Amino acid sequence: MAKKNKKEFCSFCGRDQNHTELLIPSPLNEDLMICLDCVEQINEFFGSGTSSSKHRHVTSRSDAESDSARESLPKPKEIFDKLNEYVIGQETAKKYLSVAVYNHYKRIYQPTEDDIDIEKSNIALVGPTGTGKTLLAKTIARFLEVPFTIVDATVLTQAGYVGEDIESLLTRLLQAADYDVEKTEKGIIFIDEIDKIARKGDNPSITRDVSGEGVQQGLLKLLEGSKVLVPPQGGRKHPEQRMIEVDTKNILFICGGAFDGIEQKIAQRLNTHVIGYTSDSAAQKRQRDNLMQFITPQDLKSFGLIPEIIGRLPILTHLDPLDRDALKRILTEPRNAIVRQYTKLFAIDGVELVFEDATLDYIVDKAIEFKIGARGLRSVVETIMIDAMFDVPSEHTPKFVVTKEYAAKKLESAYLGTK
Repeated sequence: MAKKNKKEFCSFCGRDQNHTELLIPSPLNEDLMICLDCVEQINEFFGSGTSSSKHRHVTSRSDAESDSARESLPKPKEIFDKLNEYVIGQETAKKYLSVAVYNHYKRIYQPTEDDIDIEKSNIALVGPTGTGKTLLAKTIARFLEVPFTIVDATVLTQAGYVGEDIESLLTRLLQAADYDVEKTEKGIIFIDEIDKIARKGDNPSITRDVSGEGVQQGLLKLLEGSKVLVPPQGGRKHPEQRMIEVDTKNILFICGGAFDGIEQKIAQRLNTHVIGYTSDSAAQKRQRDNLMQFITPQDLKSFGLIPEIIGRLPILTHLDPLDRDALKRILTEPRNAIVRQYTKLFAIDGVELVFEDATLDYIVDKAIEFKIGARGLRSVVETIMIDAMFDVPSEHTPKFVVTKEYAAKKLESAYLGTK
């Protein structure tokens, strides 16, 4: 009788047959298996003598590795400079993030005999859409070479309800770390759209809110740090499923959200309504245009986040709205600037692509008109360049210049249906 085809896992680490070279079955129980990686680790563990001496060796080596990792950890100014290469403006947010990330990983690598337990400092990023919240988190993770994943909070629900369980955050990070639990436990999780799980009022809900307040309650144990059993392939938990234990104590959580409408909460708190004709100065007008800079935990509570989750996001910083000058710099200056990306795409086909300065101004004006931040720049440029990207590779043109007139004609054709 043929053996039933089923998914096979390592009984030690939980890796499945697709993530290891070999699974060795137990001679006593064919359902128990061990992967080649675990065999090598066990062999290495007993290779240097007795288990007690080996334990002392591992401990000292771990401390030495921690010292080395702490020495090689980039300083806040180095992280800040790296962020400057990819993100235009947002000086306050970059400064807060640089310090928070540096302190977080310094905390991870602190000496094991230290009697002072440094608490984890998760981060909340608040700012309009398209200002760079996700880009900041991705850039830091890439620079530090740690596992990183982005999770949309809007798809999460309480366990047992339709949607994704909260533990799916850890499943995705585990997959990003190629099922290396040790690397996973030093990764970064970016929870996007955190504002969308806010409860509707400032008072506790009298009905069950499984995708809002219920998710906030479920996130508490992950943000603070606890050992969680995670299904390696995601999906729902069930009793017969093998689980991987992940400790979230050293996982850094960065929560981002636009918090649309929170300016009214801030304005009410600051009482910014001014009576009279001469009291309105240019400085006051600039401040009212960017009330987000005055955000406090109290405003997050008024918006609908529960106090417990606010307390687990001790670092709160804002991102400024992007003005015209910042949008134009975003087009050309960062290492992965939009203009540089399209120039590279055309260069691969042997074509020199040139954007006139007037064209860049026109693109920025249209992006401001659409009110979707830096993402609007990509949308506008893609609409302008789609015909050129279709025709130019076949025409063997050595140089292609994007004029303002060409850009205006293509946008009008796309958005107004004219030819």
